Amino acid sequence: MPRQQPAPEFPPQGLEKPGIEEAMDPQPHFEAPDYRAADKLEGKVALITGGDSGIGRSVATLFAREGASIALVCLEEEQQDAEAIRNYILETVGSDQVLLICGDVTDASFCKSAVEQTVTEYGHLDILVNNAAYQQHQDGIDDISEEQWDHTFKTNIYGYFHMVQAALKHMKEGANIINTGSITGLEGSGRLLDYSATKGAIHAFTKSLAQNLVDRKIRVNCVAPGPVWTPLNPAERSEDEIKDFGSGTPYGRPAQPEEIAPAYVYFASNADSSYVTGEVMTILGGATRAG
Repeated sequence: MPRQQPAPEFPPQGLEKPGIEEAMDPQPHFEAPDYRAADKLEGKVALITGGDSGIGRSVATLFAREGASIALVCLEEEQQDAEAIRNYILETVGSDQVLLICGDVTDASFCKSAVEQTVTEYGHLDILVNNAAYQQHQDGIDDISEEQWDHTFKTNIYGYFHMVQAALKHMKEGANIINTGSITGLEGSGRLLDYSATKGAIHAFTKSLAQNLVDRKIRVNCVAPGPVWTPLNPAERSEDEIKDFGSGTPYGRPAQPEEIAPAYVYFASNADSSYVTGEVMTILGGATRAG
């Protein structure tokens, strides 16, 4: 039987941005106990932004179980979550190859530094997962300040661009870049104008970069989920909004991170997806169309 996953109604979360996963109730499921590893990423090095919580935490866990060495990028205020997942990987997976790098991907110089720290620690870089994100609901376009617009774009698309620029200096044939998109980038979202715009940009960036790098045999793909139970969502929603989070999907609930992370393993594994590049994979809990 599949693992029972939490469903609405959800209790009040009381989180403040950026949101600490350890404070959520129920705790997101990231462990994927039914997943069976097969050394698909043995000897690989993966850098994951937003790797402390949510989807990034589960991706880090599965990558480590597949044999990869991990570099986790997070904000300083999220270090508590980052240390929690590092300790989990050390104790449960048995890997001691987990590097924590704290900083803000809106800073191009930090993106370069994060890549350099990773390469200095491990000697090479094979997989870049761009996953860090910022969102803030607003009722109308007049409610979005220029400061918010800039911060959303600098986190969600500029950060991806700068991480890719820095990483490509070290990536060789067979390397992979995996971006995190969203259903909002395909269908839009009336109260997430700036966030949806950046996610649409990520999808186009993925397809364009895949074309640009095909001769170098570096693959670029994107995972575009619907609602996922991560700190990003309750940290900026009201109690009423979070109570029914994910109920509008055919499954009647949000995804758990462990249900999304295997898609990243698929894209990262040359054994599984060597002929796949430029794809945007939607994971929508039963919905069969997007956009």
